[in-house]
Amino acid sequence: MGQKKLIRFEAIKHFDNVLEYPADMKGKWVEFFKNDNPVTLELACGKGEYAVGMGRLYPQRNFIGIDIKGNRIWRGAKTALDDGLHNVAFVRSHIDKITDYFTPGEVKEIWITFPDPQLRFSRMKKRLTHPRFLRLYQQILQKDGLINLKTDSPNLYNFTKAVISLYELELLTDTDNVYHTAGLAPELGIKTHYEGLDIAQSNRIHYLQFRINKDLPVEKDAVLKELLHEEDAD
Repeated sequence: MGQKKLIRFEAIKHFDNVLEYPADMKGKWVEFFKNDNPVTLELACGKGEYAVGMGRLYPQRNFIGIDIKGNRIWRGAKTALDDGLHNVAFVRSHIDKITDYFTPGEVKEIWITFPDPQLRFSRMKKRLTHPRFLRLYQQILQKDGLINLKTDSPNLYNFTKAVISLYELELLTDTDNVYHTAGLAPELGIKTHYEGLDIAQSNRIHYLQFRINKDLPVEKDAVLKELLHEEDAD
């Protein structure tokens, strides 16, 4: 590990707005933020551009970026501290551990911004909109809670649409070209470091907003796998 990463890993241990694998935070975010404002998560937050950007846009809401890469979290956490954004915090942990940190209904909204699309068929279950993850989100979201996906990957976008359709979830917003769509929420104008890289070279940004308004039967996972296997074979 490079010297710069080591310095940042050590620095976040002393940041008031960063918690690493917090074992005792379930049900205590009201105490942490010192208010009962709605909580929004940014999953796989990277440098936390969305957590910080929305923290500026919506001071009456609380935002938590979650990522395992401490050196990336450092950037967002330091910006939040420097800018006095007391409604922005970060958790260093794996995404599949989120039910360890939040009680049922403690989260109002989830943002997934430019995650690794895990393009290989064999890595499908690692996609952050796979039902395996959606079941975790459902455990901590309020009943009317929202999930937002913003990605430059047409593969992840279409995969997520297939999940929404197969499991009959409530699709609220669907656009395959964010910056050519009028009337979208101001937070969609926030740009992340990875968005600027345009790794997928798609030259367009896709966005989905949906609700998990019903249970996701495990037996449908096999149907999803078969459906995607057929598409992959075509």
